[in-house]
Amino acid sequence: MVDVLFVNIDGSRVSAQAEPGSRLLEVAQNAGMPLEGTCEGQMACSTCHVIISSDWFDKLVPASDDEEDMLDLAAGVTRTSRLSCQIQLTDALDGIAVRIPGVVRDMQIG
Repeated sequence: MVDVLFVNIDGSRVSAQAEPGSRLLEVAQNAGMPLEGTCEGQMACSTCHVIISSDWFDKLVPASDDEEDMLDLAAGVTRTSRLSCQIQLTDALDGIAVRIPGVVRDMQIG
């Protein structure tokens, strides 16, 4: 199992476990994190934007150009921002820390 630590908007911490190969978006949603994931992981929105701890960011597979384009639409983007739908958990990511951004944009509302 891969351990994931989520830091919610209010600063509360939530731990979750997932099988290797799971997408971070589903793990976050199952842990009650407020990630919409409107496009269901098709990389057509930015409602699953998360901020990866700098300790873990360089351990991820680099973002594609398409993901970078979608991140341009996200609110509160940082240097370590990613779309959680594009992160597949591996044993090497055991213990990863992920922050939910303080600013969220609901693409269904506008």
